[in-house]
Amino acid sequence: MDYKDIIKNQDLRLKILKLTDFIPDKLMINLQYKIATGRTLNLKNPTRFSEKLQWYKLFYRDPLLTKCADKYEVREYVSSKGYEDILVPLYGVYDRGEDIDFEDLPDKFVLKTTNGSHTNILCEDKSKLDKKATVRTLNTWLKKRSSKLGREWAYYDINPKIICEKYLDKDKNNDLIDYKFFCFNGEPIYLYVIIERFLEDGLKLGIYDTEFKKLPYRRADINGITSNVSKPKNFDKMVEIAKKLSEDFPHVRVDFYNIDGEIFFGELTFYDGSGYKGFIPDEFDFILGREFNHID
Repeated sequence: MDYKDIIKNQDLRLKILKLTDFIPDKLMINLQYKIATGRTLNLKNPTRFSEKLQWYKLFYRDPLLTKCADKYEVREYVSSKGYEDILVPLYGVYDRGEDIDFEDLPDKFVLKTTNGSHTNILCEDKSKLDKKATVRTLNTWLKKRSSKLGREWAYYDINPKIICEKYLDKDKNNDLIDYKFFCFNGEPIYLYVIIERFLEDGLKLGIYDTEFKKLPYRRADINGITSNVSKPKNFDKMVEIAKKLSEDFPHVRVDFYNIDGEIFFGELTFYDGSGYKGFIPDEFDFILGREFNHID
C-alpha cells in the first residue's frame, strides 16, 4: 500500500507527515515498512535489500552521506573526485524563491530544492512560466517539507536551498534516459534504466547488469521496459565514474544522464525508494540484499 494512493494532495501529505516527526525513528520505520510492504521488518538479521536500507537509515551515520545527499553540496564531492566536467551547469543558488532573478536566467532551466526528491520545476519556455506560482511552490517545498518524511537520516541536517541548473535537452531519440547504478563498496553491480519519461502513458524501467544485459526483474510500481534499449555511448566510462563516486560508501545509487555520448551527473541516492518499493519477481530484493553485506 502506498500512502500517496490514499492521500492524493501532496501539500496535505506533507502536513500530515510533519505531524509525525515526534515519533522515534525506529518505531516509525517499522510502521512505514509494515504499511508499505505488508511485512514485519527484520532489523536483527536483515536479508532483503529493503530491510538493509532501513538498517542503513537507522544506524549508518557517516556525515559524508549528508554532504552527498545535498544536491548542491554533492557537486563539491563530485569535483573532488576529478569529475567536475560531468556536472550539469549551474545558474544560481538561492535561500528562498524571492531571490531568483528570472530575467537573468535563460529561456530554459530547471529549479530544484536541495533536500528532497520530486521537488523539481522544469521550465522549457520562460515566457510561459507563472513566476509567482513558481516562487510559492519552491517556498512551500523549503518550509513545509519535513526532513524526516522517510526517516532518511542523511537528509536531517541539510540546510535546504534552491538551485537552478541547465535544462538538459532530449537525445536524438527524443528521450532523456536515466542510468542509475546500484553500487556496493565501490562496485557497480546492477543499474536501473528509465526511458520514455515524457510520454503520456508514463515512464518505463528495466534492470540491467554492468554488461548492459537486461535482467528479468523490474520495480513493482513502474512498468517494465519491453523494447530494446541500445547500450549508450561511453557506457564503460559511466561504470568507471560510478566506481569512483561510490568508493566511500557501503551502498549508494549513482545516477547519470547520457545524451548522445555526453555524460551528466544526476545525484547520489542512499535510500532507493526509501526502501519501501518492491520488485517483480520478489527474489530481486534478496539478490540486492546479498550485495549489501557490510552494514555491521
